[in-house]
Amino acid sequence: MKKIDLEIKGMHCASCSTLINRSLSKAEGVKEANVNYATAKAFVLYDESKLSADDLIKIIKSRGYDAIISEGKVDVEKKENEQKEEIKKFRDNFILGLFFAIPAFIIGMILMPLGIMIPNVEFILFLLATPVQFIVGSDIYRSFWTALRAGTANMDTLIAIGTTAAYVYSVYALFFAPQLGQYFETSAILITFVVLGRYLEARAKGKTGEAIKSLMQLSPKTATVIRNGKELKISVDDVVIGDILIVKPGEKVPVDGIIISGNSSIDESMITGESIPVDKGKGAQVIGGTINKNGSFKFKATKIGENTTLANIIKLIGEAQGRKAPIQRFADTISAYFVPIVLIIAVLTFATWFFIVGKDFKFALLTSVAVLVIACPCALGLATPTAIIVGTGKGAKEGILIKGADSLEIAHKTKYVIFDKTGTITKGTPEVTDIVPIANISKDSLLKIVASIESRSEHPIADAIVRKSKEHRIKLSTVKSFKAIPGYGITATLGGKKYLFGNQKLLLNNKIKLDSTIKEQVKYLEEQGKTVMMLASNKIIGLIAVADTIKANASDAVKKLKSMNVDVYMITGDNERTAKAIAEQAGISPSNVFSEVLPENKAEYVKKLQENTNGRRDDIKNIKKNVVMMVGDGINDAPALAQADIGIAMGSGTDVAMETGNIVLIRNDLNDVPKAIKLSRMTMNKIRQNMFWALFYNVLGIPIAAGVLYPYTGWLLNPIIAGGAMALSSVSVVSNSLLLKGKKL
Repeated sequence: MKKIDLEIKGMHCASCSTLINRSLSKAEGVKEANVNYATAKAFVLYDESKLSADDLIKIIKSRGYDAIISEGKVDVEKKENEQKEEIKKFRDNFILGLFFAIPAFIIGMILMPLGIMIPNVEFILFLLATPVQFIVGSDIYRSFWTALRAGTANMDTLIAIGTTAAYVYSVYALFFAPQLGQYFETSAILITFVVLGRYLEARAKGKTGEAIKSLMQLSPKTATVIRNGKELKISVDDVVIGDILIVKPGEKVPVDGIIISGNSSIDESMITGESIPVDKGKGAQVIGGTINKNGSFKFKATKIGENTTLANIIKLIGEAQGRKAPIQRFADTISAYFVPIVLIIAVLTFATWFFIVGKDFKFALLTSVAVLVIACPCALGLATPTAIIVGTGKGAKEGILIKGADSLEIAHKTKYVIFDKTGTITKGTPEVTDIVPIANISKDSLLKIVASIESRSEHPIADAIVRKSKEHRIKLSTVKSFKAIPGYGITATLGGKKYLFGNQKLLLNNKIKLDSTIKEQVKYLEEQGKTVMMLASNKIIGLIAVADTIKANASDAVKKLKSMNVDVYMITGDNERTAKAIAEQAGISPSNVFSEVLPENKAEYVKKLQENTNGRRDDIKNIKKNVVMMVGDGINDAPALAQADIGIAMGSGTDVAMETGNIVLIRNDLNDVPKAIKLSRMTMNKIRQNMFWALFYNVLGIPIAAGVLYPYTGWLLNPIIAGGAMALSSVSVVSNSLLLKGKKL
């Protein structure tokens, strides 16, 4: 089996990707095909012995699209330009449609019903509707044609047939039977609205390029390498495996490697999401793109180019997003059956009246056109987009930015929510939680000594301690002989007395013993997920505990999700003890905690929950995929956000997380996670109601339009009345969607 990535050109709506996906999946030798409209890519797993890459491209071309083999490299600028062109095309089409549809609407639906007549009004409406029908609606006709060639039907098929029926009938009435009336404004308004939906969709989709661009900016352009005993500044692209590189304070680590000399504290938050810098020395691994804080070190390059951790994260985002097949909209599913049935009924209606009953051609034509007009999918076409537009608008007012209609459609099915720990459940910055005097000293005196010493350090823990001293309005003392010992702590002289402040290793190296009582206190604090530092001189003076505390609304959000029958999980790179302590505070079950997870593996845990079958995997084909929502804020969360069915990014998070996520919580409030799910449930209820009303008119109206009552009552549904019923169904659908505005989240 071989996997191939294809770039597809010519897709203009989600139905296109569905059509290509179906065509590829049916091909002999294709095991799996995933076509993504948002990224314009297809990921295909196929048997090389049965077909080739060229065969796959031919299949795509046979459906009216173009495809090339992806080179694997992301041309961000090219992608951005293509997206801008697509958005511009839909915007221009929509403006052109408005230019003609608005006067058509005013004349046909306001002035004429009021009895205000305009000379040659039908001809004016014809001139207004024609450009909309064939220029603005050209993409609709193209999609209709490709679906027809594939022997299937989609939403565009319904719109094309319905608007064409209304338009052609109106042209016939204009030139041959003026007494019949016309429907020019109906087709013009519907097509313009559909193009508006396409424009909004184009603006929301395709954030992959921006996310990858932000990631690429993390990687430094140059590196300092030692060659022939000399330090040289070279391009990162010229670094080779085995090179010895130097990283100075404040610089970024250029590639992955292993430290061979020196010590430092490295900020890995952009990769791991953890806020506290990691102390590293000889033998420790370093990751390209992370920031060196205070020490200098030399390291040996072990991974370069596409093999670095950062490059792998970029690749994971692209693949995870690309493998998300677009949701097959409910309306499209209906249309696959609805369109052929309507066409058959229209043909049978004509044939019955003309050939069997013996009515004249005009009578048979009117009845068959009435069937098509009343079946015009105005309401069906409006059912989903109106509810989605109202739903996304309501979400925006609540601080919930929903970046695509698919996100709002699928969120209601959420079974699992996975929260990242740092910066999502927790505040993301360390805070002093405990001040524990051991010797005969007050809390403020202990804090004054430690804060005075730490005021010379740039470590985040030092910042937390100094902030705490300011809260207590403590005046700091002058410190002498300050020395930072990476991986251990600090030594300093204060008031002529030497102090040690750091971890147990620092005290043991200076032969300061810890009795069992102190060890128990340290263990107790660490079991709560806190980092414990000790102050000593010739003996232990006191303890300072620091922790990344949970957000005030975290436990409330978890409780709400549980009440909605959603299982809540937490994922983190922290050790198991710290992770479970934080989870307990948030109300998350310890069994639902994924700890010590590497950045590149977070997406794997999302996959596991998506495929969770409670151990039953006898019939792989019948496994129902679980909908998983991932909530995070860091770059390390981006692959998991992309892999999840719904990725939610915190508004305070990195640009990458916000661009990769399907939903962004602008207010950074975790309570907006259950709100987003509730909004999705409410919106989907409206869509289902809209579908019912849209189809109700068709089911009731089509038989009447076909003339089933004519033999008994002599009453025949005039196409004008059919058009009125069609308009009424549209009004009911829009009105029902607008009721969503008044609902409380």
